[in-house]
Amino acid sequence: MTEETDVVVVGGGIAGLITARELGRQGLRVTVLEARDRLGGRVWTDHRLGRDLEIGGTWLHWVQPHAWAEVTRYGLDITRGPRPEQAYWLAGDERRTGTLDEFMELIDPGMRRLLADTMQRIPRPHAPLSEPGLESADAFSVQDKLDELDLPVEEYRANEAAWVGHFNAPLTDGAFTSALRWTAATAGSWHLMHEASAVFRLVGGTRSLVESIVADTDADIRTGTAAHRIEHDADGAVVTTSDGGAIRARRVVLTLPQNILGELDVTPELCAEKRAATEEGTASRGVKVWIRVRGPIKPFFAYSSASHPLSVARTEFLGEDDAVLVSFGADSSRISPHDTAAVADALRVWRDDLEVLEVTGHDWMADPHSRETWLMQRPQQLTRYFAAQQRAEGVLHFAGSDYANVWAGFIDGAIESGLRVAREVRTGLTTSP
Repeated sequence: MTEETDVVVVGGGIAGLITARELGRQGLRVTVLEARDRLGGRVWTDHRLGRDLEIGGTWLHWVQPHAWAEVTRYGLDITRGPRPEQAYWLAGDERRTGTLDEFMELIDPGMRRLLADTMQRIPRPHAPLSEPGLESADAFSVQDKLDELDLPVEEYRANEAAWVGHFNAPLTDGAFTSALRWTAATAGSWHLMHEASAVFRLVGGTRSLVESIVADTDADIRTGTAAHRIEHDADGAVVTTSDGGAIRARRVVLTLPQNILGELDVTPELCAEKRAATEEGTASRGVKVWIRVRGPIKPFFAYSSASHPLSVARTEFLGEDDAVLVSFGADSSRISPHDTAAVADALRVWRDDLEVLEVTGHDWMADPHSRETWLMQRPQQLTRYFAAQQRAEGVLHFAGSDYANVWAGFIDGAIESGLRVAREVRTGLTTSP
């Protein structure tokens, strides 16, 4: 027996839930299919190491308008980790110790030179492809452009590590235009971009945002139920689910990340650009590790280089007798977030006095429902594929943080994309015969 609904949303992450909420407000019947046994997608608050930790996406900021509107809508509270009192970095193989301000002064000249043309290349971040000639910048990786600067070794390693932290990927794979897009979102200020992407978080965790959206919609939300096959034509689509059910809908919204979208069985198949983007994959393949160490310690921030398993570490929680750090590396195949000994060894590049008690995380690259962390495009993917990735195909629409205009890869981008696609669907249904 085939069920009937107005819209099926495939994916119960932030973009899918926002889409469902907005369409439900228009009186449409919406069914959300989420393959995982939880909602949120690549945002996930879980209680580990004695704290509520963000296993996936974490940070937001008031310069991210869509996310901040949701914070205001639901009265959510914002906090931040402890301010670093110490900073560690490398000059070649030599350790350096100072303050975070001193580190920021060290990388400032390189950052300014690297990003000097941001607002000429992407003057309107809400329309990232609007400026002619972007293809020339999109041909380069961040590593290419960083090498062009010919920085002194200490400045080079510091800038490199900072960008590895942002990209969660080898810089040879990450598009220079991804760095431009992030910085264009803060009107060309790398300082503000750095703060917006790495400081402020929700007091109740991303869980509080997910729960608020869910409570605000009457959609039929089904966890543990994946879309197995989609057959579509001009009149609608039939979605076959992993439990053998079938749902006929007037429209379908797909919110799957770039790295798995092309794997979905869709007839007629998706356009060549969407399939090529999946085959190439995003640049992001990094690791995020939560680390509990014996305390007390002073809060600190640390950068190493792209060649180290962990390139960035900082204190996120302080206790009386312990502290919890968060750390990032460019390549998840080089270190497991569950290998205590390997993580402890990786921290020694900065400090020999930290006693690691426990570690945790999630291998997003091995997760069949993501196969990526946050979006970082490869060179030429923005100019070759992005317009097609956003474009509807008949009754199929495409939402998700990977396809956002401004803060792609962020919670804000997921919300922006959900709002845009909900409007598309509503308009299409209103104007269709």
